[in-house]
Amino acid sequence: MTALLSVDQLGKEFGGVHAVEDLSFQVEKGRIHSIIGPNGAGKTTLFNLITGLYQPSSGGVHLNGRSLAGHQPHELAPLGMCRTFQNLQICMNMTALENVMLGRHRHLKQGTFTSLFKLPALRRADRQCREECAELMEFVGCGQYIQHHASAMPYGALKRLEIARALASSPDILLLDEPAAGLNRNETDALRDVIRRIADKGITVVLVEHDMKLVMSISDQVLVLCYGRKLAEGTPEEIRANPDVIDAYLGNRNPREEATA
Repeated sequence: MTALLSVDQLGKEFGGVHAVEDLSFQVEKGRIHSIIGPNGAGKTTLFNLITGLYQPSSGGVHLNGRSLAGHQPHELAPLGMCRTFQNLQICMNMTALENVMLGRHRHLKQGTFTSLFKLPALRRADRQCREECAELMEFVGCGQYIQHHASAMPYGALKRLEIARALASSPDILLLDEPAAGLNRNETDALRDVIRRIADKGITVVLVEHDMKLVMSISDQVLVLCYGRKLAEGTPEEIRANPDVIDAYLGNRNPREEATA
């Protein structure tokens, strides 16, 4: 399999504290790759480094063999990368469908003249955009909310709406930061089905998540972080049986202290 995303000896320091340290791993095309670890392990910092919100102190990130050094977050969607955040980033003053359409903006090529005079090409593009975004809402299980205002949707549906908006950019790789946070079991099951369908379409998924039942049921590969370093990597079965992972989660030992002993 070809690596779509490569992280090479990545490091990030904040005031001398290593939030991420000498981290390397690869994500293969079309796979579900989960990143887990105790609170403070560096998972979200890693996502922020990959997506350009932070610049690394050392190492680098490559997407399809292309270095992402110096790229700003808004420059990554045209390269095929999109992400969601821990906290909802929904425009509550817009309809659900309009929120998804925001993710489609880079595919709309109309210029100032076409928009100013509302030429037929603009109306056709707008109609096509609405149809495609409505299909994405159906895909993530939010079809019943197409005509609803976002503020009227339940929390679990809003989480899936964010995923629909990310999919509207037609990504090759989708990064999901704790998508199951705050969801009940039924909502989590619905989310699991959506993630599987995304992967079935050939879109690579990288997932940061604390819900171990979800992670172990959908992942092809699991990376475990502890104090910003790689503690273990492997299949869900290998991770379940790894004594270092068990110790880190139960708090029996500190891998950072062992590394420096």
